[in-house]
Amino acid sequence: MQTQARGARIAPFYAMEVLKAANRRQAEGHDVLHLELGEPGGGPPPRAVAAAAEALKSGTRLGYTEANGMPSLRTRIARHYRDTYDVDVDPAQVVITTGSSAGLLLGFLAAFGDGARIGVSEPGYPAYRNILSSLGMTAVGIPTDHAARFQLTLAMLDAALPLDGLVIASPANPTGTMLDASALAETAPWCAAHGVRLISDEVYHGITFGDRAATALGCSPDALVVNSFSKYYAMTGWRVGWMVVPADLLSAVERLSQNLYISAPTLSQIAAEAAFDDSAFLDAKVAGYARTRAHLLEALPRAGFDRLAPADGAFYLFADVSALTDDSAAFCERMLVETGVATTPGIDFDPQRGNRFLRFAIAGPEEQMLEAARRVAAWRRST
Repeated sequence: MQTQARGARIAPFYAMEVLKAANRRQAEGHDVLHLELGEPGGGPPPRAVAAAAEALKSGTRLGYTEANGMPSLRTRIARHYRDTYDVDVDPAQVVITTGSSAGLLLGFLAAFGDGARIGVSEPGYPAYRNILSSLGMTAVGIPTDHAARFQLTLAMLDAALPLDGLVIASPANPTGTMLDASALAETAPWCAAHGVRLISDEVYHGITFGDRAATALGCSPDALVVNSFSKYYAMTGWRVGWMVVPADLLSAVERLSQNLYISAPTLSQIAAEAAFDDSAFLDAKVAGYARTRAHLLEALPRAGFDRLAPADGAFYLFADVSALTDDSAAFCERMLVETGVATTPGIDFDPQRGNRFLRFAIAGPEEQMLEAARRVAAWRRST
């Protein structure tokens, strides 16, 4: 007797579908501005590129590393936690992954079994739901709203019980909102009291426009933290990230990594270690995101996008467009065709209410982001 393959049940990642449509238009000769993908513009850190080039030039052996990654990189990441958050992390608990996506997969597999119920916020990053579903687990969508700044409250968590795990993200995709240190300090003990494994997605740390993001490790040594070199470090295509893994999951994560990935790409690990020494370059990128954000926070409301999530960090603006449409997918498609501006419909992030929202990703070159705002404003005036 045949059963349906799990992959057949997985929803598409609509941001990637929009990218395909946008690329088709570009191939046909149309001008397209990309605000659909959360990908930094302007290239990776020069020191990372130089380290990779030197490794290739000098003939450095680029075979497999141990499954948990290069010891020197793991030690450097542990130092990062001490320097940035004043939190001590044992390098033995740092695991290098093939991007944060692999970290999520390894973490879910190590921490949970078939049928586990994992709380995820809605709106939220769609891969949480889709990875969990592919693993035979249940993503328990917990609706958030503008009044709660699109972050989970303890009352929301109480209503979602029973849960085996909880994924939090701060700053969050798609909203850019953050849990402040006091809210995080309440969430971690709530998880401990209810037997809920806390997984903290911290891939947008370093990209904030006010208070610095707090790590869950400052509140809970049992939290499983996922991070990446893709966002702040602007190394998306290098496919390298990391996890800080609680001691009780370390053995399982290592065995899973050995069998699923062997190890993260060695050249990327060499480059990632060097990226830590390019903070001036990276902070200048964040300053550029801040300028673009400030401009769009003025321009978009004038164009009718006047209900935006309070973006504390990351590089997104999440807009409630219910006054303009009840079909954000069609709205985004029309915007692409008529303005050349590619954005992501909210259905990617919230299956129930996403038809009322869309996301602008604003990490591209500043001049292109400002041009996108001009086009969208002109388009809205003419419709």
